[in-house]
Amino acid sequence: MAGRVVSCPQCGASIEWNPANRFRPFCSERCKMIDLGAWATERYRVPVAESDDSSLSDADESPRPN
Repeated sequence: MAGRVVSCPQCGASIEWNPANRFRPFCSERCKMIDLGAWATERYRVPVAESDDSSLSDADESPRPN
């Protein structure tokens, strides 16, 4: 049974998505490690939406005791 063909997110090579590919969604351990390194060096970031919520209480904004 053939799996679907996807592109490696790192290099773009076509790979078959199936349990036999232990590096999926990557084509190889090399591409997997390059991607991991990008996360580790913060080249990739998950955006955080700043809250304009003014419902914070004064206690939430006060400095914490040492």
